Amino acid sequence: MRWVVSLLLVMSSPALSGAADSLLKSRQCLVVVAENWSATTGTLRSFERATATGDWKIRVGPTPVVLGKKGLAWGVGLVRARGAVPQKKEGDNKVPAGVFDLGPAFGYAPANRARWIKLNYVPLTEQTEGVDDPGSHYYNRLVERSEVAKVDWHSSERMRRNDDLYKWGIVVDHNPSAIPGAGSCIFIHIWKNASSPTVGCTAMAEPDLVALLKWLDPAAHPLLIQLPRDEYSRLQSTFSVPPVLR
Repeated sequence: MRWVVSLLLVMSSPALSGAADSLLKSRQCLVVVAENWSATTGTLRSFERATATGDWKIRVGPTPVVLGKKGLAWGVGLVRARGAVPQKKEGDNKVPAGVFDLGPAFGYAPANRARWIKLNYVPLTEQTEGVDDPGSHYYNRLVERSEVAKVDWHSSERMRRNDDLYKWGIVVDHNPSAIPGAGSCIFIHIWKNASSPTVGCTAMAEPDLVALLKWLDPAAHPLLIQLPRDEYSRLQSTFSVPPVLR
């Protein structure tokens, strides 16, 4: 069930291939724009293009989302931060800013009732935990407690919740090499409501998330770009990303 995979972290330069290759391959892109680093809400738009060299076209949006209750901080993804910006840390209640691959989907439904989802799908059980203890060998992973030979963590999140927040969700591939303390278990999931920020994830209304899950296709190399508006403008000056939105 390991979804953490190593990715090359690169500076924001087209001469370095890690981020550039991912952006060039992508034909589906989720763009979340916040007004500033302290914002607890934002807007999501989904974009698609027919080929990896085609023009981006908006598909859906703007869709309201809620962010971390402390705003945003630059996360460990495909593009390094430029300049003095806040850095994502474990437990800071901030969503990661940057460019990220999207991992598997997950949910409360068994796999045979989630065949409409094209992304790899992880059915959550009473034993599924998201490990957020930086000292654990399983840091930044979803694990089945019953399948672990030795439980070495002191902090984790039970994924099969008593509410609907994780009824459906998507793993954001933040901190893929599990750098201790850099932040863990970041998801796109269902919100509590439009005025309740999260502790570090991006959340939206259930119908909006279900619509995304029906659309996202791993063959299209979907990405999440999540940034304050000014930082998004800077990213656009370097990479071929969907147009800046107002």
